Amino acid sequence: MRRGEESVAAAALIAMVLLPLAEMVVRAVFVTGIPGAGPAVQHLTLWVGFLGASLAARDDRLLSIATGTLLPVAARRWTAVFVALLAVAVTTALCWGAWELVRTQRDMGSIIALHVPVWPTQVVMPVALGSIAVRLALGASPSWPGRIIAALGIPLGALLVWQPAILAGASTWCAVAVVIAAGLLGAPIFVVLGGAAVVLFLAAGSAPVAVLIETYALAVSPTLAAIPLFTLAGFVLAESRASDRLLRLFHAWFGWFPGGTAVVCALLCSFFTVFTGGSGVTILALGGLLFPALLRDGYRDRFALGLLTASGSLGLLLPPAMPLIVYGVIAMIPIEDLFIGGLLPGLLLTGMVAAWGIREGVIRRTPRCPFRGRVAAAALWEAKWEAAMPVVVLVSIFSGWATPIEAAAVAACYALVTQVAIHREVSVVRDLPRVLSSCVALVGGVLIILSVAVGLTSYLITTDAPGQLLQWTQLHIGSRVLFLLALNGFLLIVGCLMDIFSATVVVVPLLVPLGLAYGVHPVHLAMIFIANLELGYLTPPVGLNLFLASYRFDRPLAEVFRASVPFLIILGIGVLLITYVPWLTTGLLALRGR
Repeated sequence: MRRGEESVAAAALIAMVLLPLAEMVVRAVFVTGIPGAGPAVQHLTLWVGFLGASLAARDDRLLSIATGTLLPVAARRWTAVFVALLAVAVTTALCWGAWELVRTQRDMGSIIALHVPVWPTQVVMPVALGSIAVRLALGASPSWPGRIIAALGIPLGALLVWQPAILAGASTWCAVAVVIAAGLLGAPIFVVLGGAAVVLFLAAGSAPVAVLIETYALAVSPTLAAIPLFTLAGFVLAESRASDRLLRLFHAWFGWFPGGTAVVCALLCSFFTVFTGGSGVTILALGGLLFPALLRDGYRDRFALGLLTASGSLGLLLPPAMPLIVYGVIAMIPIEDLFIGGLLPGLLLTGMVAAWGIREGVIRRTPRCPFRGRVAAAALWEAKWEAAMPVVVLVSIFSGWATPIEAAAVAACYALVTQVAIHREVSVVRDLPRVLSSCVALVGGVLIILSVAVGLTSYLITTDAPGQLLQWTQLHIGSRVLFLLALNGFLLIVGCLMDIFSATVVVVPLLVPLGLAYGVHPVHLAMIFIANLELGYLTPPVGLNLFLASYRFDRPLAEVFRASVPFLIILGIGVLLITYVPWLTTGLLALRGR
């Protein structure tokens, strides 16, 4: 079963790479493309997302709020069983809603394209959710009594679906509070968002299928497929020795700066985060390479720890980072505009962190590497394939040669060809299956959060939450400057409590009408949002970079946070510049007449 799951998920991901490439070739030769290619890729995204979530549950890699790890070890055993009980109940309710969606689509006879019915492709949703429920129960405790207690979540979830009258009046908000508490104790984020959506819809008289309708709509949206494809490119680079080549490249070209090694670390982390889709992969993949290099060149231990913790999220504003794509999908903004708008803000934040590294290098008198043209040229030639990758992707998009999905497929294919066939550092037999499985699990962990979060967003829109928020804001905030200041404060709190992906799905639909009302350019609002949430990676209690750096470098969480404080301040100043100097975002867009 394990090999079967991984094989099907890997095959779906590879098909997602090949089909857009074939579409590009056919379109170039015959003008028209492959009939049904777009819908096929979209439904492959559905399979990759849900199978990946099942794999993530199997390997205990579903994304969760890390505050549960702060509990005493003795308390964790009992809270883990309670959390699993609730998680199983929520997942069971979602599974039931997914099955109802499949049955409805079967009865309606809906088709994808070329007379292919929709419902067989949707079967992956209830199957994967059922698998996740079982795995959450089995992983609740090392002992069978704990697992049996967690498995009681299955009848509990079924009871809520069949007897929604239980959730009436005050009990609705009590149930929501219990779901939030479970999230703080370590429940997967998708359980918190999906559980809140299920409870609120049931209390309003709607079945859980209302959540799954929105889940399906988001999973097969036209641009979401870019996320797994760009993530695959990043995983392939991380598996090979591309990081060594890029480190030598950046060191040869920028090592002559004071603090050159710190500058190189900021640049290299930013590059990798762009393609891996999340700072966690960057810290885990590059930490073992960069931390010893910084200590070897005379940097303080605390500075090195803080630099790598902060640098893990530097690339989130640079194209084609995953948060830009997710924001474009949710806010319905052209992704190309977000790529252009994020370029200068992303470079600004990277440059500010690099400048702090230069300051450290001057104070500590760290060694500098003299610039030698021959060495720099040799390093560039050695890393030519990796260095050219962002250029290939952006040129393919902005030249009109490829859509964002096709450009993402080009990036994945480019990474595979260069690292498997040219450098021969990723073995097709030994390494590639593991890379594909890890990529699918990460993508599934993210996509299932987005998929259930959009159900909660749908409930908020149904209750006119955006309109009420707009009315309240206009009543109490009279100027654009005060609005931006309040927005920064609000987003800082959001960043402390939510990960960037779930926050995008839940919060952005509420903010877009506010931005329009106060005259904030939609792309500028996007950069403010993502920059603030990027700052959230360093803020407790949920700051993901803090927990990952603590794990990667085997340091207490408090020590990691203290080391990160200077960089938190620096990035905070950068966020204010992005907020109050809109030209940084809109300047390049104006040159294109957007």
